Amino acid sequence: MSHILTAYFSATGTTKEVAKKVAEVSGSDLFEIEPEVKYTSADLNWMDQKSRSSLEAKDNSSRPAIASKDENMDQYDTVIIGFPIWWYRAPQIILTFLESYDFTNKKIFLFATSGSSQMGNTAKILKKSAPKADFVSHKRFPASVSKETLKNWLESSGL
Repeated sequence: MSHILTAYFSATGTTKEVAKKVAEVSGSDLFEIEPEVKYTSADLNWMDQKSRSSLEAKDNSSRPAIASKDENMDQYDTVIIGFPIWWYRAPQIILTFLESYDFTNKKIFLFATSGSSQMGNTAKILKKSAPKADFVSHKRFPASVSKETLKNWLESSGL
């Protein structure tokens, strides 16, 4: 039997709600990727070029600290990772997450939440942080995505 984890980062709660649906339809455990320092609404102001999220997005070496690790990562052979799209890619904390574990031979599915922004080169960028993982599929969903749509995506991707 496959052991599956759905790990997600959600600054505003949108991705968290989609992650709960993903965990339900996949029968996976759920883990929140929480920043050591929570994001405030000012931090998330994409119109402010000096906001925390804007500065992190501009700095490819930025690796925001994570509050805690999943001590059971070794038990999972499949990890579904969810996050919002910031500046057409994953927030830098997702790179921190990927670089915090050994994903060798693990299957990774990526999902992003966004009302309209596409994923751009997100998967390509994230693969560099876990080069020995098998990145199976990636897809963007709106906050209102149905469980049926998520289940269809995972099943059609081989989960």
